[in-house]
Amino acid sequence: MVRYSILRLLIFFGVLLALWLVGIRNNPVLLLGLSAIISAALSYALLRGMRDEMTAKLVERHEAKLQAKQEGRLAASEDELAEDAEAERPNGSDTVR
Repeated sequence: MVRYSILRLLIFFGVLLALWLVGIRNNPVLLLGLSAIISAALSYALLRGMRDEMTAKLVERHEAKLQAKQEGRLAASEDELAEDAEAERPNGSDTVR
């Protein structure tokens, strides 16, 4: 994720420098606005593969957390059922008379 962010910043500053060299120096708002728009479009096109990899990793991590949470709930519900069954047994029912 850090690599992706650094590449986005490099693209932004590269576009900023290119626009500055072209001559859009006098209006800093226009220079920054155009740089942001152009660099966003370039990043979307050039960094698609890296973005897809990051998305897949985030989805895997999220699914693993959901799976662990679900397993924890199943274990907890099994424990609760066992405790309920023990509580329902009358005292002394374990011994044979």
